[in-house]
Amino acid sequence: MTDKHLSTQFDAELASISARVLEMGGLVESQVAQAVHALSTFSSDIATQVLEQEQRVNALEVEIDRDLSTIIARRQPTARDLRLLIAVSKTIGNLERIGDEAARIARTVQRLINTGVSSRMRLPVSDLSFESELATHQLRKVLDAFARLDTEAALDVLKHDDQIDREFDGFLRKLITYMMEDPRTISASIDLVFVAKAIERVGDHAKNLAEVIIYIVKGADVRHISPETVATLAR
Repeated sequence: MTDKHLSTQFDAELASISARVLEMGGLVESQVAQAVHALSTFSSDIATQVLEQEQRVNALEVEIDRDLSTIIARRQPTARDLRLLIAVSKTIGNLERIGDEAARIARTVQRLINTGVSSRMRLPVSDLSFESELATHQLRKVLDAFARLDTEAALDVLKHDDQIDREFDGFLRKLITYMMEDPRTISASIDLVFVAKAIERVGDHAKNLAEVIIYIVKGADVRHISPETVATLAR
């Protein structure tokens, strides 16, 4: 078998894995959106759909991870190809954890419904919508950046990460006000804190994925360094 043929096969295997990573990314993006919709409508059925989808996300992670191990053992890739495979492994790990956060939101919705909380109860559920929109936008942007290995788009994701953190802090302050005004909302408000934290973590994982993209393209580990330094390395 010629080296060219081997190279063509390897490229095809990488393309297949990349396609499944994007499929996994699309699934978790849908999970997050559905989970937040389940909360805003207090829909147990939609929450159940989110939890059912988690099984497919987990299965994809296992499949991709297994194929990565097979490729590394059989092809013994070097340099940039090995870096790509390592980065894909990190990517699917972050995507799986995003799916976990969506499932956590869905379980919270079911718990709220089971304890008698409804959309008629005076809770700032709608205030979570902007935070969730920011998080899903960041996730969508970073998945598109992964598809094109676009470091500029990845850098933009890193620059906007603190917006989600600010929304989370603001939501906490509002919840404290609600609990002080009406102690009956304390239990449900605590559940909403966990929902807001789950949404914030979605943004954190999107940030991690952006760092992975820069690692693939530039070979630079940009974790735990200043945004200014990251911008210099990414260009």
